Amino acid sequence: MTVHQEPLRTAVHNWVIGARLKTLPVTYAPLAVGLALAHASGAVEWWSAALTVVFVLGFVLGTNFFNDYSDGIRGVDDHRQGPTRMVGSGRAAPRQVFRHGAVLYGIGALAGAVLAVTVSWWLLPVTLLVGLGGWFYTGGSRPYGYRGLGEISIFLYHGVVFVCTPVYVQTGGVPGSALAASVPVGLLACALLTTNNLRDLPTDAAAGKITLAVRLGAGRTRRLYVFCVAGAFVSALLMAFSRPWVLLVLGAVPFAVFPLRRVVGKAGGRELIPALEHTCLLLLVFGTLQATGLIL
Repeated sequence: MTVHQEPLRTAVHNWVIGARLKTLPVTYAPLAVGLALAHASGAVEWWSAALTVVFVLGFVLGTNFFNDYSDGIRGVDDHRQGPTRMVGSGRAAPRQVFRHGAVLYGIGALAGAVLAVTVSWWLLPVTLLVGLGGWFYTGGSRPYGYRGLGEISIFLYHGVVFVCTPVYVQTGGVPGSALAASVPVGLLACALLTTNNLRDLPTDAAAGKITLAVRLGAGRTRRLYVFCVAGAFVSALLMAFSRPWVLLVLGAVPFAVFPLRRVVGKAGGRELIPALEHTCLLLLVFGTLQATGLIL
């Protein structure tokens, strides 16, 4: 390997770490469900669908870098038990991580602006809402992610907003079916964050990061996880009264068994990393099956 290849390989590896690509199912699921609903309502314009994906990914990946930056400079990631963070581990300078986030936000904002010009000006406040929501999750002087509001925000963004936005872009409206379809994926997104916060509960509490898991304690946080997973399946099954093919989501039940056993079985710390990974897999399978059912 040449001298030039090693820095490039390191830079790419660091970017993958900062972007947290393993968590992309939490973004894929709502986009897939939203686009499936739009497709069921008529033809999808793929150029605007692609722009919507760029819009969402720009802000989601940018937020991951901003979270890394904000948590890192506050010292929250100094003793974390989960995957490596760039600033906390010293892999990258805070300014570099912040710059990556800013570039990705710029890409997301540009895609949002193009959609606003070509589709509807209402997408401008949506773009602003998504950008501010991502930054203030862990950024600013009073981040709401440090005040136990993370689960509510991830339900709203990775559930309601990211399902309804592609529907609005394609159809010009947000029907009740879009709001109903956003509930299951929003709850599973909450389950993913709940697992993450349960794993980090001791270190977050010590660092002054008051997540909902810190507020509830380990026992009630585990029950919250069960509620989110069970609620996702129940809310999807309720949709089956009007869209019977949504029953396909039952095929995702086996993928819920392992993470539920880990969480209910009182696993803690690094023992919860497999549960986190399998919750991502559950989201991937559930979102795909729900989207397929909505199209059929």
